[in-house]
Amino acid sequence: KILKAFFIVHLISATLLRAMSSSNNVYLLFGGKTGWLGGKIHQLLQDQGKKVYIAESRLENRESVIKEIDDLKPTHVLNAAGVTGRPNVDWCDLNKEATIRANVIGTLNIADICSSRGIHCTIYATGCIFEYDDEHKIGGKPFTEDDDGNFDGSFYSKTKSMVEQMLKVYSGILVLRVRMPISDDLYPRNFITKISKYAKVVDIPNSMTVLTELLPASLAMAEKKLDGIYNFCNPGAISHNEILDMYKKYIDPEFVYSNFSVEEQDKILVARRSNNTLDCSKLVNAVPECEINEIHVAVEKCFQRMKENLIKDGNFPPKRTDRDV
Repeated sequence: KILKAFFIVHLISATLLRAMSSSNNVYLLFGGKTGWLGGKIHQLLQDQGKKVYIAESRLENRESVIKEIDDLKPTHVLNAAGVTGRPNVDWCDLNKEATIRANVIGTLNIADICSSRGIHCTIYATGCIFEYDDEHKIGGKPFTEDDDGNFDGSFYSKTKSMVEQMLKVYSGILVLRVRMPISDDLYPRNFITKISKYAKVVDIPNSMTVLTELLPASLAMAEKKLDGIYNFCNPGAISHNEILDMYKKYIDPEFVYSNFSVEEQDKILVARRSNNTLDCSKLVNAVPECEINEIHVAVEKCFQRMKENLIKDGNFPPKRTDRDV
């Protein structure tokens, strides 16, 4: 009985200490002012009652970043800033210097500054640095965190892959490989919104990130001060067709689409696109307290929430008129 009572007291004390430590956390968020992903992270932190500041400085301006960090003295820095290109990653191939400033210099600045000060830093990076190959075929062996990027078909992916290698040098840096992010809304950056507007799509299974499930997981990982690289996706892989079939089921019953090959797609793009499946077991095991569903389940739940939101707001997207697809 004495041992049992001691164990209970110890458990309660440890829980209280963690809660007190968590309540003292101060978050500094880069990319939260105008970024889609950063905005969602900011809202989530506020909903959780966390103390969070949105960074004013640009990552490539090292002295400004140093001053802001030293003034605010955050316990955690979250970096959701960077460029993916508008309207897509082709922009990065046409604006290489700007891409380097944001995605290379900026990311390394924040990692270097945080690591030198012992501040935990979470970087929302990308998993679009891989493509299926002879060892990693569709439906076969997925890429793990130990694999180095093998895709350089776009300048965006090339810079991200290069930076990931450099980030391995630093301690206290959590690198999350986000892929084709999906949300409950039809925001333009949402992968569902993007492909619903395409006349034709390729039909290839991919790892994807359902933000409703994984953004809370990222904050749990930051609070635990985990570091290193994590494939930041839902388990499994889902194809463009499977997603658009759900779009038709939940959002627009009259929606139609057609496919074309990767070779046909490459002819109309400046840069090639990454297609891959990532092994997410390391992520799932790191945060067992978080709900991370298999990707088909997660996307279906996402569409169900999306439909409820659209009905509530009375604001369904306009019907597609380009039926000759």
